[in-house]
Amino acid sequence: MVAGRRLNPATSANDRLAGLRGLGDVFRYTRHALELVWSTSHALTFALGLLTLVAGVVPAGIAYVGAQIVDAVVAAIGAQRAGAALDLAHVLGYVALEGVLVAALAATQRGLSTCQSLLRAQLGQRVNEMILEKALTLELRHFEDSEFYDKLTRARREASSRPLALVMSSFGLVQNAIALVSFGALLAQFSPWAVVVLLLAGLPSFVAEAKFSGDAFRLFRWRSPETRMQMYLETVIAREDHAKEVKLFELGPRLLDRYRAIFRKVFAEDRALTIRRDTWGFFLGLVSTGAFYAAYAWVALSAVRGHITLGEMTMYVMLFRQGQAAVSASLSAIGGMYEDNLYLSTLYEYLDTPVDAGTGDRTAGPVPGDGLRFEHVTFTYPGSSEPAVSDVSFHLRPGESLALVGENGSGKTTLIKLLTRLYVPNGGRILLDGLDLAEWQPAALRRRIGVIFQDFARYQLKVGENIGAGDVRHFEDESRWRTAAELGMSAPFIEELPAGYGTQLGKWFKEGRELSGGQWQKIALSRAFMRAEADILVLDEPTAAMDARAEAQVFEQFQALARERMVILISHRFSTVRMADQILVIADGSVLERGSHEQLMALGGHYAGLFSLQARGYR
Repeated sequence: MVAGRRLNPATSANDRLAGLRGLGDVFRYTRHALELVWSTSHALTFALGLLTLVAGVVPAGIAYVGAQIVDAVVAAIGAQRAGAALDLAHVLGYVALEGVLVAALAATQRGLSTCQSLLRAQLGQRVNEMILEKALTLELRHFEDSEFYDKLTRARREASSRPLALVMSSFGLVQNAIALVSFGALLAQFSPWAVVVLLLAGLPSFVAEAKFSGDAFRLFRWRSPETRMQMYLETVIAREDHAKEVKLFELGPRLLDRYRAIFRKVFAEDRALTIRRDTWGFFLGLVSTGAFYAAYAWVALSAVRGHITLGEMTMYVMLFRQGQAAVSASLSAIGGMYEDNLYLSTLYEYLDTPVDAGTGDRTAGPVPGDGLRFEHVTFTYPGSSEPAVSDVSFHLRPGESLALVGENGSGKTTLIKLLTRLYVPNGGRILLDGLDLAEWQPAALRRRIGVIFQDFARYQLKVGENIGAGDVRHFEDESRWRTAAELGMSAPFIEELPAGYGTQLGKWFKEGRELSGGQWQKIALSRAFMRAEADILVLDEPTAAMDARAEAQVFEQFQALARERMVILISHRFSTVRMADQILVIADGSVLERGSHEQLMALGGHYAGLFSLQARGYR
């Protein structure tokens, strides 16, 4: 299982090869991150750059002035012992200058922190909007693919915070590079070898950091299914729509145990990685510490031998300490950029998901009034070997109704997904008014179709907005709400709600009102009627949660509507199916029988047997 994967020798060769390619391509997403930050706020990005430049130069200035202070003090003490007049102004002038530089550095660091805080909120919002905007363009097949959900989970978990981290690592690298140039210029006056030692001392820590960053990223990618399962378990345990069954069946403790088990497995991997990373970090850090004190001894001996002044010794020690910190910070920034690039790749992996552009641009067919035609339509779901729909053909004219009958999984709802272009047939074609659906403009096609699915959405919005969702062009049009509610037969109970069409539905928000299953179904039915120009009405189990009286009323309404529209009905209740002009009996994705109720009963086949079996239950 994915959950049980570890970093092991069997995969290490491939991982190392992939890691080498990754190091060569490590900064591939840095440009994207910089573009994101720049487009989010030009002013803040410019301020970050300017403050970074100042923060890189000022520390060297502080070290240089510090050396001048020490030498000025030593000179003043020597002059005093020699009986000369004290030159305190020289000493105090350097002290004041260092105070100004320290204050400038503090102000610069505070400015950097402020810019980061302001950008963090704006950039997080920007990236989340990009993720959601991409989601709006995706096809249904993406949302029904578990691997794609893993990709989406990874993008949402980390990528919204990573761009700023990557940019700050980039600016930090520039800042430390500037500091190192200024430190190196001063250290080179002591010895060029001091600069070499300074640069080499931090390399072991960097190599370890980069290696463990890659390991952490691989764990992150492998863990996506477990992370998603934890999120799902949280939803089941803590959501009101699951609470009844969780309590009644006493599922809570078992689900919580599973939630804890996933955490223990994930934590064990984290603990092992953390221990390895910190152990290697400690021992490799000793190399840097040893290099610093060797350089310290070298500088101290040079001062004792009179090769440098006491002030210069103080400056070189400070430069070496700060330079080593800058080298370490630079290498850590590179390691951080490597890790951030790895994580940011998940965002662009998601954003670059290919999507069918839906290039059709026609808004009307060449044969108005011809209706809907399925011609030898075949479709197989991605990843499946068996077709869900095979060689299905029928013709539905305006003013006619068609019922689809069959067992669960026979392909009925798949036909509706194909009609609404949520999926595209692998074979055959679907025509509306003589025009292939592929040539229709997607928005124009969907305006022609009103749908209520069996698993319709229950939006935690106001009643009117729940209905208005059926046509976003009239989302807030109360007159359209009322018309659709009358057609969907939800108007009577809506008028009795505390705020009518302004009543909040669901329990997620304050003063939310929960409806019965039948009432929710009428809301969904009303939503289907929001598209007044829709001449294809698709009803997938539209009365499953209604009582017998409400069901009879709904189908009386359907019969009236069918005189003006094409109606496609999916239902397991044969008392309603028999009202349709045509009935298709679907089995294993193929049409088994077709005809009117009377014709199919006379045929004495599969439909007649199912009808008789259901009728006996009412005797």
